[in-house]
Amino acid sequence: EVDLAESGGGSVQAGGSLRLSCLISGYRAYSRKCVAWFRQVPGEGREGVALFDNDEVKYKDDVKGRFTISLDRGSSTLYLQMNSLKPEDAATYSCAAAAITSWSAACTYSDMIFWGKGTLVTVSS
Repeated sequence: EVDLAESGGGSVQAGGSLRLSCLISGYRAYSRKCVAWFRQVPGEGREGVALFDNDEVKYKDDVKGRFTISLDRGSSTLYLQMNSLKPEDAATYSCAAAAITSWSAACTYSDMIFWGKGTLVTVSS
């Protein structure tokens, strides 16, 4: 069973930084690591923010240049470094993982099937 647990959320002023962590357990069996960060605000749908697919990364347009996703395979920890935070970045952030075994298949946000419970990020102006 794959479990994900986020940490690192909190309150920050606009322009500040936070680093979110996601400890992933039970994922070593999957040689292809496709993981992602999502965020959701109340009343809106969940949106993909950053995706990591075996060293290839993708970002939502409005976080490019400010957010960095990385995976420490040794500690099975997924990170999201968030810099220059804006009030519109405030949301509950969740990490997720896909279970894709084929190396030829694409991996997208819609392929995530394992989810963490989320960590809240608030940004004051």
